[in-house]
Amino acid sequence: MRHFSYFKLLPGLVAAFICGSAAAAPAVAETSPASPAASTQSTNTLDSLFADLKRERDEKQARRISERIWAKWRDSGSATANLLMQWADKAVSEKNNGLALDLLDQVVVLMPDYAEGWNRRATLNYAMGRHAKSMSDISRVLALEPRHFGAISGMAAILAASGNDELEMRAWEQVLEIYPANRQAQTRLGELADKLAGRRI
Repeated sequence: MRHFSYFKLLPGLVAAFICGSAAAAPAVAETSPASPAASTQSTNTLDSLFADLKRERDEKQARRISERIWAKWRDSGSATANLLMQWADKAVSEKNNGLALDLLDQVVVLMPDYAEGWNRRATLNYAMGRHAKSMSDISRVLALEPRHFGAISGMAAILAASGNDELEMRAWEQVLEIYPANRQAQTRLGELADKLAGRRI
């Protein structure tokens, strides 16, 4: 498979889906940034984990690295935001999506620079069938963390639901550039390659 950067394509993938839609990224309040030292330390740790993830070809080992990345993403650095996220998870488990959405709305207003808050809301919007709103949230996630393979996978799922095979394929290629041992991306990319090749025959 060709390996080159698709980071420049991410905004285009999002725009291609939501263009013409009434959905737009919601306005958010400003918050004080985290201390430079804490932010740099966190970034350095994530950078190291992503470098390990990109080198790892063993699926199980790569999954362990990805779980460490998810753990970093989940910690907002705010006890209030973390508690709101826990309450939102509980509401989802109890099938109270309206309450969960309200709680996640509070998270993204409280901490607009917290990528996982936007990603969790994107996931909920997708589960509720609100694909344009989900894609709008994904665009915010990727603006904050372009390496968020979970959000890119979510984008791929939305593109699959819309029947856009070419853009879905680009999304999965992006996932594999970040996380080469991701089995879901490998499988789906192979299926799409066969499908598109069959159309060209």
